[in-house]
Amino acid sequence: MTFDDLGLSPEILRAVHDAGYTEPTPIQQQAIPVVLAGHDLMGGAQTGTGKTAGFVLPMLQRLSRHANASSSPARHPVRALILTPTRELAMQVHESVKTYSKHLPLRSVCVYGGVDIKPQTAELKEGREIVVATPGRLLDHVQQKSVSFNFVEVLVLDEADRMLDMGFIPDIKRILALLPSARQSLLFSATFSEEIKKLADVMLKSPQLIEVARRNTVSETISHRLHMVATDHKRHLLLHLLRDPSMTQALVFVGTKFGTSRLASWLERQGVNADAIHGDKSQQQRTEALEAFKAGRARVLVATDVAARGLDIDDLPHVINYELPHTAEDYIHRIGRTGRAGKKGDATSLVAPEEKGRLADIERLIKFKIEQAEAPGFDPGAVPADAGERERGGRGGRGHGHPHREREHHGPKAPVRLPETSAHLPKVKSPPGVFDASQPYEASLEATALAAEKADAPPRRPVRPVAALLGGLGKK
Repeated sequence: MTFDDLGLSPEILRAVHDAGYTEPTPIQQQAIPVVLAGHDLMGGAQTGTGKTAGFVLPMLQRLSRHANASSSPARHPVRALILTPTRELAMQVHESVKTYSKHLPLRSVCVYGGVDIKPQTAELKEGREIVVATPGRLLDHVQQKSVSFNFVEVLVLDEADRMLDMGFIPDIKRILALLPSARQSLLFSATFSEEIKKLADVMLKSPQLIEVARRNTVSETISHRLHMVATDHKRHLLLHLLRDPSMTQALVFVGTKFGTSRLASWLERQGVNADAIHGDKSQQQRTEALEAFKAGRARVLVATDVAARGLDIDDLPHVINYELPHTAEDYIHRIGRTGRAGKKGDATSLVAPEEKGRLADIERLIKFKIEQAEAPGFDPGAVPADAGERERGGRGGRGHGHPHREREHHGPKAPVRLPETSAHLPKVKSPPGVFDASQPYEASLEATALAAEKADAPPRRPVRPVAALLGGLGKK
């Protein structure tokens, strides 16, 4: 089957061919006819299978009847709304919308947080048929009354499971309440859970379910391996792996923002061209890091799970889990950045003994055991040859991640043994008037006289407590 057999308009087919695509993927083959027929859809496909085009192409086909070149904002109301969990995914989807609609006079805008809201407001006021947005920033525009949903015909919820994980479901429900009830709704997700099905019951009307792969499965083109290694030795093993000439480019996942920045800085000091991306980075910094990585200027990109969704890189050969994710489903999304569109990929995990529980959850989810590979000198109980070296400008031998975890691994310094007695100390006679710590304490005559004086004095009246903040306790 080719795209010409799916009933798409000549303008859309021309854009698809310009992008170099000729044959649709399985999810596209099944989803496009259903969406063109106007049915609600619940689509499940592992990441990298082309599900973005699976909803963008038929959506553009349905909106093409409204395409016009008028400059009037009234002629360009919002007719399609695409919601994504992260800024990176929103930008990726918007790029796909622009790519496939370049021969149609349809306007689109990408709306996300972390940047100035004014340019987005200006674009919305000019009129945009297609809005790609993250939920939080979209609600900001709703509050400012810079967007109206009165003419929305198509709603797409992409990566619905990630929406659930990030706590966006209340925001989604607020947005759903603002949309016309007579609309087409599409829900796409790489994994399905009971919570997602409950959301689908609220959002969709008699949906058709499409799953091109077993639920919560990974691509067969990805090879998996793991190395058991002590937490303190992980970064030395990572450096050892990156020194392999075949490791041309790698996306490294770390569990925390602090650990991400620290690992990237350490790799830079070791001569590895690395950059970091996480939630505390500004949007400009994140965009620049992604562009540098995509262009090959950065060999290693160290990221938190914020990059596990929406990061689309052609021919990314390696994904490394420096720390296993807390949620087993996130393993699927992480490694889904490699082995895309049927290409070969490699997923490597560095597993500390305390992460065995997470590993068991992942293997239970993907339904197979991950092969364990040996790295000489990096067994959990071994000390790597270079573990004692101190890198320039930093403190060697420290791991990455939580500071308290580092203290646990390194442990306290050896306790200082104090002498039980001072018998071995030399006797030094103190000068007159100086307290001699080696002699028993004897009160001076002045101190004795002062104590006797106090004993003969009449007893003082006890001081009553006063609650100063309350203005005193008052008289009884």
